Amino acid sequence: MEPKILTTLLFLTLTSTFITSSAQNCSTYSFTNNAIFTTCITLPVQNSHLHWTYHPANSTVDIAFRRTGVSTSEWVAWALNVDGSGMVGAQALVGLPDSNGSVQAYTSAVTGYGTSLDRSSLSFDVSEIRAERVNGDVVVYGTLVLPGGRTSFNQVWQTGPVTNGAPGAHPLGSENRNSVGTVDFATGEAGAGGGVGGSLLHRRNTHGVLNAVSWGILMPMGAMVARYLKVFKVAHPAWFYIHIACQVTAYGVGIAGWATGLKLGSDSVGIKYTTHRNIGITLFVFGTLQVFALLLRPKPDHKYRIYWNAYHISIGYAVISLSITNVFKGLDILDPEKKWKHAYTGVIISLAVIAAILEAFTWFIVLKRKTVEKDQGPAGDDAYGANDYGQHNGHSQAA
Repeated sequence: MEPKILTTLLFLTLTSTFITSSAQNCSTYSFTNNAIFTTCITLPVQNSHLHWTYHPANSTVDIAFRRTGVSTSEWVAWALNVDGSGMVGAQALVGLPDSNGSVQAYTSAVTGYGTSLDRSSLSFDVSEIRAERVNGDVVVYGTLVLPGGRTSFNQVWQTGPVTNGAPGAHPLGSENRNSVGTVDFATGEAGAGGGVGGSLLHRRNTHGVLNAVSWGILMPMGAMVARYLKVFKVAHPAWFYIHIACQVTAYGVGIAGWATGLKLGSDSVGIKYTTHRNIGITLFVFGTLQVFALLLRPKPDHKYRIYWNAYHISIGYAVISLSITNVFKGLDILDPEKKWKHAYTGVIISLAVIAAILEAFTWFIVLKRKTVEKDQGPAGDDAYGANDYGQHNGHSQAA
């Protein structure tokens, strides 16, 4: 029995030590005024923490928002969004550095994306608001009268530069975009990406995936099919239908991606990615022109077919170039884990290597056939004219 008792005691000791250690990571942070808060959570991004004590008797909560590693030229803010989620509508407590190294605290109601965090009253009462800097950390304190007796809210927190003594626009990196969540002051529960914020992130990811697959992968693959498969006699006329299937599918999926982009733009007033947006609009226009070009394609022996070929090929390569460029710009905006950008880069490099190999191989076949046709004369023309690359290269290269 003794070994079992010893093992049990050791387990309980280790468990107790682990629990105590975990609690010390947050709740035992030493505040300069010796304040003690009953609950503490570490927020998922931006090295931020929220400490609080909830008083159910009068529906108030004492909070301390703490951001570590803040420079003397950065502001910090934490906010509740009572009626919505995200930045617009947030009721913020702001910590702004002074020229003397201290930090002043005030409240600011955010009414739009172009806010400069001007001083204003909130939709609920706040008292005892102050801020301090301690060893590179900035702490903003306040006592909030929770509206409507509620305890659960969406929360937002941010950090940005100070410009001429006033808060400047915060960056739009992934951490800044993901600085949204939920908090319940009564239960101590908190979550990341709550409400509209999480929905926006999901739509951004959906937008990125749809466009990367359609414009960024299927379009180049469809062009490669049109350029290289038709060299092989056994691929006629299958290459044409494969090419059409790739491009039409890419266009359809791309339309869905473009539509999600429009929705994101309408839901993110004040946040603009002008270059990415303009390239996207150009791609949609060029892609639509290619679809109409398919419907208006002249017969192979039509006198205008040569102009149609030039138009179709030039627009096609423009779409591919712009597509790849815009996918990379989109990845820079979304700023996902590096593995996703590396994966797409790997796909594009693979397609480029395959295209280079096929380019060399198809030129070898074309030159060899021209040599055979020259040696065989009229008979060679009959052998390769209607059914081989010599004839199809003249009219179906961009079909």
